[in-house]
Amino acid sequence: MILEVRGLSVQFPSRRGILTAVDDVSFSIAPGEVLGVVGESGAGKSMTGLAVIRLLEPPGRISAGEVRLEGRRIDNLRHEEMRRIRGRKIGVIFQDPLTSLNPLYTIGEQIEETILTHLPLSKSQAREHALSLLREVGIPAPEARYSNYPHHFSGGMRQRVVIALALAAEPRLLIADEPTTALDVSIQAQIIALLKRLAAERGAAVMLITHDMGVIAETAQRVAVMYAGRIVELGPVRDVIHSPRHPYTVGLMGSIPKLGVKQDRLLQIEGAMPRLTAIPQGCAFNPRCPRRFDRCLTDRPELLAAGASRAACWLHASP
Repeated sequence: MILEVRGLSVQFPSRRGILTAVDDVSFSIAPGEVLGVVGESGAGKSMTGLAVIRLLEPPGRISAGEVRLEGRRIDNLRHEEMRRIRGRKIGVIFQDPLTSLNPLYTIGEQIEETILTHLPLSKSQAREHALSLLREVGIPAPEARYSNYPHHFSGGMRQRVVIALALAAEPRLLIADEPTTALDVSIQAQIIALLKRLAAERGAAVMLITHDMGVIAETAQRVAVMYAGRIVELGPVRDVIHSPRHPYTVGLMGSIPKLGVKQDRLLQIEGAMPRLTAIPQGCAFNPRCPRRFDRCLTDRPELLAAGASRAACWLHASP
């Protein structure tokens, strides 16, 4: 495995007490695999990604668990050691490309700087490598665009530049946080195809964080569904989409319109996700769950075997 996360928890001390944003999360990603992480806003998806790369905003901290990259534990490394791994071993693609690009430098200068920081190449070799990356991500006439600034590019082209920047040091793990949200549908499809190809050809592991099940269905091999800081279902994409095992996932799938099927109303999940200050006892989903029973109100379920997937639901407990 390239990435192994075991029992990861993230906490934020506050005047109201300790807030747990990520609660005992475990998953792994193999070489060439795309793992989709999906859920509503506030489910803990982005926080999990930030914890893996140690970019949590203070006072947020990893309070439990461990993160291993190619077998090496990285959650307890010193700041300088982690900074060398970030960029070299782990590439990151954020939702808004403008936050990842410096408006004062040309895109060529920015990619070159990353290459020279992490790889033992001369300046001329770094330029050639940067140009080949721009070609790989589909920037037309890269030689001509090399000296352009970020504002000279459209949103889709800027996102391609960010992907080239993330790949500059040939990382083993790529974390993509909502990489297609700000783009129109045709550009989304191109970025999705690009991520799939890069994972397959480079053998990198990709953690794709999104709230869009369509993007997950097109891109990922496996999917982790998060709710209130925990993974509630984890399994192959086809199984999770076509035969979801957790009532929350059933609700998510039922809320997506289907082509060729006439429906008067889409399925609706009543209520809202709980605030971090008011996570209910037992299963966090129980106030919204149409299938809850007494045990759901008192005991918190772990991930249990449920067909080809695993689901944190007492419906799958052995009798």
